[in-house]
Amino acid sequence: MSGLMLLDTPSLYFRAFYGVPESVTAPDGTPVNAVRGLLDMIAGLVRDRSPERLVCCMDADWRPRFRVAALPSYKAHRVAADGGDQAPDALKAQLPLIDRVLDAFGLARAGVPGYEADDVIGTLAVRGAARGPVDVVTGDRDLFQLVDERGPVQVLYTARGLRNLQVMGEKEVAAKYGIPGRGYADYATLRGDPSDGLPGVPGVGDKTAAALVSRFGSVEGILAALDAGTVEGFPTGARRRLEAARDYLAAAGTVVRVVTDIDSAELRGLDDRLPAAPRDPQALVELADRWGLDGPVNRLLNALAARSGAS
Repeated sequence: MSGLMLLDTPSLYFRAFYGVPESVTAPDGTPVNAVRGLLDMIAGLVRDRSPERLVCCMDADWRPRFRVAALPSYKAHRVAADGGDQAPDALKAQLPLIDRVLDAFGLARAGVPGYEADDVIGTLAVRGAARGPVDVVTGDRDLFQLVDERGPVQVLYTARGLRNLQVMGEKEVAAKYGIPGRGYADYATLRGDPSDGLPGVPGVGDKTAAALVSRFGSVEGILAALDAGTVEGFPTGARRRLEAARDYLAAAGTVVRVVTDIDSAELRGLDDRLPAAPRDPQALVELADRWGLDGPVNRLLNALAARSGAS
């Protein structure tokens, strides 16, 4: 059982969209595969993990200006001709319906203008850890930077599917990457991530990045060692490469590090209690009928009712 479960909702609905055939449609032929898949994911998580509180964290801005200002290549390869994200139209059309269904259930939904879902998760994870265990559900390795055995905060990593969740805490991150358990952001900064347009330091791969983070603790520690003229602890050729990448290293932290201190009304007034019954039953019935969602809606209703009865 977790005290608080934070869903990286965009990660989950993308997974649902590609995991459930587009041939799964509403009575009028409109694709609803992402909606159905997401609802079934949430039902499974509630049933199997039994959280006390849950928040569906959303992207209010998928490519925030403060990150682009720091590193213009950030997600640049994903920008469509109209300036938006290159998400499939069939998925984009389902996003308003996802919001409506989650709201009818009464599941907390949180997004903050100017920030990504990752930042909402980071802020709520730090805040929530003061009250008990936090589970972050995502398919994005970037959120490994939030693991903290003191909370504990752990990531339920969905790369192998929700039936084969990988529980990633500090020990698991350290074992997999050979770095201090809370050092993933520094490791990712050094090695880069092409999927986000993060170039990394040329010539610094996984092993060198892990060695540098293990030796110096952080990017800031590496830069301090460069400033001090330290030679010991740098793998062959790494010092020269890092010197050449100083501008990148100075900017990349703003891009890679998840914001953990958003101060916004959207988060201050958030009611994250898991509902035992839908907030708007009539709206939920109408949505289920209109969009052919009876099966997943009923499965989530049953999971919520069972969770309430067990508490």
